[in-house]
Amino acid sequence: MTANQKMTLRLILTEADIRKVILNTRPSTVEDLISKLKESLGLHYNFSLQYQDPDFNNELCNLTDTEELPGKPTVKVIPVLELVPVSSDEVFSDTTSTAETEILSHSPQERLKKWPEFFDIPTFSVDVEYRLGQAHLLLMSEGIYLKVTKELKQEILERLAESMYCYTAYPTAPQFESVAAALISKHPCLQERGSTTRCCGWKNSLKHKMANYRTKRMQSGCLDVAVNAGKRGRHSAGGQPANKRIKKAKKGEINYLPNFPDGFDQAALEGACKDLVDEMQKRTPNGLLVKQKMDQTFALRRKEVVESEPAISTMVKRWPALFTEDQVCSRKRR
Repeated sequence: MTANQKMTLRLILTEADIRKVILNTRPSTVEDLISKLKESLGLHYNFSLQYQDPDFNNELCNLTDTEELPGKPTVKVIPVLELVPVSSDEVFSDTTSTAETEILSHSPQERLKKWPEFFDIPTFSVDVEYRLGQAHLLLMSEGIYLKVTKELKQEILERLAESMYCYTAYPTAPQFESVAAALISKHPCLQERGSTTRCCGWKNSLKHKMANYRTKRMQSGCLDVAVNAGKRGRHSAGGQPANKRIKKAKKGEINYLPNFPDGFDQAALEGACKDLVDEMQKRTPNGLLVKQKMDQTFALRRKEVVESEPAISTMVKRWPALFTEDQVCSRKRR
């Protein structure tokens, strides 16, 4: 085929967006084809291409050479996310804070923020964002709301559940309401006709998705939800009765029951606890060492307090540094 003849192709952007595209010239390379498609359709993201191969009953195959394409091919766009490389100097750069001399004992699952006044809807995958963008244009031009498919809804709910979990594992009804309202505010095409608030269905779906997300986190060993695994008796170990109440953070609490720091298990933290007791028996304890060990064993203390609910006298004996002036002030910052 000559390179200067026109090329007609059926282009699959998403399941709901399939277009007929006519190019003035037939590209000689895959890179040239991608460039022409970006220019013709106004696509501002990187992607690769697959095509329906007649040799395999029109099953999709990766496109590596335009000579493989039939006369009027069916081509599918596959969005590609690019990772930006970060140098080790940027990752381990020095800071001017006092954290230079402290042990970085925070677990990746610790919550460092309270629930925001206005919930910020996260960015979805490239495919979802593109479909929502196209639906928004259709809503603006013709007043037609997006008919949300099951697959699209699950992707949106999963991403929202991840974002909500960063703040709390047990959102309240008003918090579910605020997330649903923020969602239709950012993406008006997702509004529900016939609903008084335009988002009642999203609110209810978020409740169910969050419950499923907690189950996944529990199975992966996250302590703040695993502590409630036996609330109905189905997951209770050793024939123990079902938990009668859910253990969760009170209003204003952030790190209610964090996981152990990376690289530490219970035995290692118990050793740090013993070192703390020995240090506090000295006439002049090393303040920096005490602070480091207390930060390091924070998750272990929370586990004991939440699960065992020990008496104050037991806590004084086991964690003597907890009742010093420095640690009282540190707890306010946690």
